[in-house]
Amino acid sequence: MTVYHLSTRVNSNDSADSILYDLCIYRVDSQRNKHVIVDVKLQPIQADYQTLQHATSDIREPLSTIYIMEVMLYHKTMLHTTPVLSTPFTHMYTLEEFSTGKAWSPVKRENPCYFITTGTTKRASEGGAVKTVKISRPVRPFIAKEYPIGDPDDPFDITKINTQINSRFNQLSLPSQGRASACGPAVLFYCLQKDRPDVYKQAARELWRHGKTKIGQLEIAPGEGCRHPSGLFYDENGSPLISGLDWMTLVSLRDSENAVLSFDMLDSPVAGVTLWTTLNEWFEKVGYELVFSNVGITQAGIEGMNELNEYVRKGCKVVTLINDGLLDGSDSTLTVPTHWIVWEGPVTEDSLGHVHLELFSWGSVKDRIKSGKKIPYFISRFFGGMVFKPLS
Repeated sequence: MTVYHLSTRVNSNDSADSILYDLCIYRVDSQRNKHVIVDVKLQPIQADYQTLQHATSDIREPLSTIYIMEVMLYHKTMLHTTPVLSTPFTHMYTLEEFSTGKAWSPVKRENPCYFITTGTTKRASEGGAVKTVKISRPVRPFIAKEYPIGDPDDPFDITKINTQINSRFNQLSLPSQGRASACGPAVLFYCLQKDRPDVYKQAARELWRHGKTKIGQLEIAPGEGCRHPSGLFYDENGSPLISGLDWMTLVSLRDSENAVLSFDMLDSPVAGVTLWTTLNEWFEKVGYELVFSNVGITQAGIEGMNELNEYVRKGCKVVTLINDGLLDGSDSTLTVPTHWIVWEGPVTEDSLGHVHLELFSWGSVKDRIKSGKKIPYFISRFFGGMVFKPLS
């Protein structure tokens, strides 16, 4: 076990002597238990606007572990100490970033900020000049062309986004790419939502606020077209084709990786294809450890299926590549790799030899293997997978 000394910094034009802060650094596990390693109240800021170095509790986690930083700022006078933020500022960094003094951003508004106006005023009747104070607000990063700010169907309205984020944090709903071809990002965010719901929540919040986020070493920074998508977000009955939250997370991740193609409208299937090398890189940058892989462009066979069965029984994350014709709801007759899923149990056979598999795909977890299909049908549409340790 190890003790670290962690700090961050504040952006302000107020005197450092007038600023106090609360700092809480924590992570939330898969059972939504909160593990706090630093929790201090009303601490003085240093002259260079850095916080003090705060000792952690004993830590067993690797340096790649992601923690959430929560900061509240106060202005103090001789008589009063007043909070200056309506809600605490939050951001996420790895333990390594915290411990090496890198838990801050060169972009001012991505840090805890507090600014004041200076100068004195007089009543106009006393000869005082009119003072104009300009308060700027960043333009919201995500705006759908057909549903601008103020439209009742705006998919990126903050009330809708907060409701969707809270639903995901409490495991009441799961990622669903809808018509967007983003099954690769969907399996990553599904695993992240289960293992680290706090990181999922923070990433979504940062995307809404700043139009970008960084999860461990994975940077998500969608282009202009992705942040201002065209096309309909709702079907003829008014049901969402994809939620604003899933567009911001799943589609933004896929768009960030496209050097040539842009994911700027709801139906961009070519831009949504994810290779296993890319998917593995995403998982590892977030902090997952790859322990086994038998994925490829050819079928992995019964042996490959049995290998993955053993890993899923041990509690590992098993992400596999299939042809979507294996699943209910697909009319594909092809036997080529087209779709990523996550196993929630082993592949089994019933007394009639029919195949069953609890799996995540398209926003739900259930046995989605087509009814009445046997092992040869499964094998012909199964292209192996990757196995990761759960993320702590």
